[in-house]
Amino acid sequence: MSEYYKKIPAQRFADLILDIGTYLLASGAHCGRLNSNLGRLATTWGFDVNMSPTFSGLLVTVKDKNDPENSITRYKLSPPHNVHLAILTEVSHLSWKVQEEKLPIEEVEKEFIRIKNKPNYKDLPVAIAVGFSCAGLCLFSMGDIMNALVAFVAAFVGFIVKSVFAKKKFNPMICISIAAFTTTLIAGLGRLYGIGTHPEAAMATAVLYLIPGVPLINCVIDLIEGYLSSAINRALFGGFILLCIAAGMTLCITLMGISNF
Repeated sequence: MSEYYKKIPAQRFADLILDIGTYLLASGAHCGRLNSNLGRLATTWGFDVNMSPTFSGLLVTVKDKNDPENSITRYKLSPPHNVHLAILTEVSHLSWKVQEEKLPIEEVEKEFIRIKNKPNYKDLPVAIAVGFSCAGLCLFSMGDIMNALVAFVAAFVGFIVKSVFAKKKFNPMICISIAAFTTTLIAGLGRLYGIGTHPEAAMATAVLYLIPGVPLINCVIDLIEGYLSSAINRALFGGFILLCIAAGMTLCITLMGISNF
């Protein structure tokens, strides 16, 4: 190993992996991915790293293998959670590149800034994709073309409403409840006016875009890999989202007087 890698201050390395680690957590990474990606950086630059990831932040202890006094323990909170799978892929590629090409820390810091500034998915294309996915699920649930159209419109409008309130910095759970209410309202109109042969299918499937698939999947992965604290946190987060969806749907169904759903 070159002298360059031995002289990286532990604080600088800790700040870098905290920045990367918390961003990965917020973008939808499970703890195993976090450990493998950051572990490649630590191995390349001659550090031992102990990590304690939680749902809301990351605690790391960094120790230089060649200089025990060059060590530090730091903690950082994660930014707001917003699933962005492209970020996970790019960080993974970067970590492999560091390991294979022995990149200096300056270059990695610059590259990660570029990754962080990568624009997120545009709302309109995502809303269209959400609408089509819910419409397809409606067809699989015995709905006809008209039911699928209602599900498409309900999911599309609900996602747009959720995005608007999220940009206004509303609490994420309130955004989900409002989106569930809006989506159910539109799908419920299809039920009241008898649009299609199975309007209940549209009501049941239009809100499925709100299901917290990534937190629930990561919960199971973390549980299998032994990250119990993170697994429990993710399970509670996913469960609370489901509760908010149910609350928004129930309120809307009650106000609309739909009693046989």
